Amino acid sequence: MSGLAALLAGHTPPKVYQWHNAASVEDVRHAVEKAGWCFRYLDGWTIEDKETFLKATATSLELPDYFGENLDALADSLDDIDCGEHGMVLLWDGWSPLARHDEKAFGKVKRILDKRAESDRRGKLAVIMRGEGPGIEAEELPIKH
Repeated sequence: MSGLAALLAGHTPPKVYQWHNAASVEDVRHAVEKAGWCFRYLDGWTIEDKETFLKATATSLELPDYFGENLDALADSLDDIDCGEHGMVLLWDGWSPLARHDEKAFGKVKRILDKRAESDRRGKLAVIMRGEGPGIEAEELPIKH
């Protein structure tokens, strides 16, 4: 069973994972939504600073207009996301530009995502950071064989 399938079936706990897989965004979306999860996509290839990250994340996660565009507001908004019974999968392609150009902001974002993914207060959140980048502490989501 692929790592994504195991996650969607509940065999792997939702948390922040690093994933090396070339599946198209639409194929991932289809698998996630077919399993009953909400899907969100963050294209981070041009995101190199905290402000750009927050704006792109607000759009990707469909955060309310009153989102404060700071990291505390992001943490609060993540707690308010409720995607029903199964939860949400956030596929974050291109996380490495932020990690390389604004290491401090990336570290804070990663901690916020880790904390929210480990909590099931308001529904599950799984974050899939796809691709290569500077060393991070994230478990690997296995590649489909």
